[in-house]
Formats: sequence, C-alpha cells, structure tokens
Amino acid sequence: MSGYSLFRTALLAKCFPTHLKTGLCSNNVVHRIPVCGYAKKVAAKGKGKGMVKEELKGPEVCKDTERLTTHAVGVNIFKQGEDPKLKSPEEYPEWLYQIKLGPVTNLHDREPDSWEYWKRLRKESILRHNRLHKGKKL
Repeated sequence: MSGYSLFRTALLAKCFPTHLKTGLCSNNVVHRIPVCGYAKKVAAKGKGKGMVKEELKGPEVCKDTERLTTHAVGVNIFKQGEDPKLKSPEEYPEWLYQIKLGPVTNLHDREPDSWEYWKRLRKESILRHNRLHKGKKL
C-alpha cells in the first residue's frame, strides 16, 4: 500500500523524473517512484564487437590407404575405441549383398497390389499436400 501512495503523491505533485530512480517535485521534496526493473538481456557468446568467432571443424579425414582397406573407418560412434576391422566377404550374411543401393523406383514402376506401392503412394501424397499448403496461413 505504501508504494501505491508514494506513486500517487508523485503524480499529484507533478514530479519531474531525473536520471536516478527518484523523482524531484516542484516543492523540492524527493519521493520514490516505483520503476519496473526489467531483467537485463544476456549477451550471446560470439556476438559482440571484438569477439573472435569459433569456427566449426569437421572430422579428420583418414588418408592412410592401408587402414582404409583393412578397417571400416568412421563407423565407431564412441569417443574411445577403434574402428572395426573388415572381414572376408564369406563371413557377412547374404542379404547384405542383395540390398538395393540405387535410386528409388518411381510409383509407376511398382506393382499396384504390393505393400511398397501403397507406402510410396501415401508418402507422395503427403509430400504433395505439404507443398500445396506451405505458403498458406492458418
């Protein structure tokens, strides 16, 4: 309640604000005026004048030909440990060599009664719907 009465007194006495958080009234009496103290904005890292920007560097590229032919370089996702060694082709399962690595076949190249046909049809219709409604506002 006291803050409200001080604020009201300052308005009725026609106080003039100064650079401080106090107001100077016409009758030379100082009253406190409640001031909204907003939080200061936190400065982002690397966005100030004179700050050096840190550049992101990619992974190191292995140029050792012997290691590239004997290990699966880049497969290890852990910070510690080594890349796994490659095995002979007979030790891998047969389905591994039957995977299609080429481009995706079109909808017209598939059988209309297959599961892959309907899955691809649904995906293309969702992509088409998203493209049509991309620029529209709700």
